[in-house]
Amino acid sequence: MEFKGKTVIVTGAGKGIGREIAKMLVERGAHVVALTRSAADVEALRGESGCRAIQVDLADADATREAAIAALPADFLVNCAGTTELQPFLETTVEAFDRLVAVNTRAPMIVGQEYARSLIKDGRQGAIVNVSSVASFIGIPDHAAYCASKGGLDGLTRVMAKELAPHGIRANGVHPTVTMTPMAVKAWSDPEKAAGMMKRIPVGRFAEPADIAEVVLFLLSDEAAMVNGISMPVDGGYMIA
Repeated sequence: MEFKGKTVIVTGAGKGIGREIAKMLVERGAHVVALTRSAADVEALRGESGCRAIQVDLADADATREAAIAALPADFLVNCAGTTELQPFLETTVEAFDRLVAVNTRAPMIVGQEYARSLIKDGRQGAIVNVSSVASFIGIPDHAAYCASKGGLDGLTRVMAKELAPHGIRANGVHPTVTMTPMAVKAWSDPEKAAGMMKRIPVGRFAEPADIAEVVLFLLSDEAAMVNGISMPVDGGYMIA
């Protein structure tokens, strides 16, 4: 899958899955506009891969919209930014819940709106991939706000797919299992908890960022021209175990 001459917006490109997606796209000829919160990540992305990097806190709705508009025009969009906070349901705070929904659900809506409006105005086609999680399908202890935010993202993806497809814009979701990113290390540092999760994955390992990035690039590509509105697990069989 080649993306020569294509511009791709990638949110959450500073770390983990998003960084691997940005790296892979650049290697395959794309110009990447990276949205990330950390100033250090902005500098690293510019230096390592030549990405055009925009620093933005996606929990801030107005700043998110400004950054999305500044990133345009673009051919494709990957909403990969995500955050988590480990709290049992009975101890989940309103502040944590609102922050996770803001980053994991609301920001993809805002960036997706501006991206799609630009394409429709110019009469161009495109594709959106929203990086969700298997946590949107099942209840994971200590992940109440995270599961809710990713479930909301799935609903958003389905509506985007239905409303935008007549304009030539596809939208799909990718649902990784535990992927070895800094956020996953934080969430799965307990060996007993990690072992229980691993036992449910038939292929016998957690995912690597490249495993997810390859699927994202496929869904952006013309090879996936008839794929629209799906929730694609990339989970080593976790959902069938």
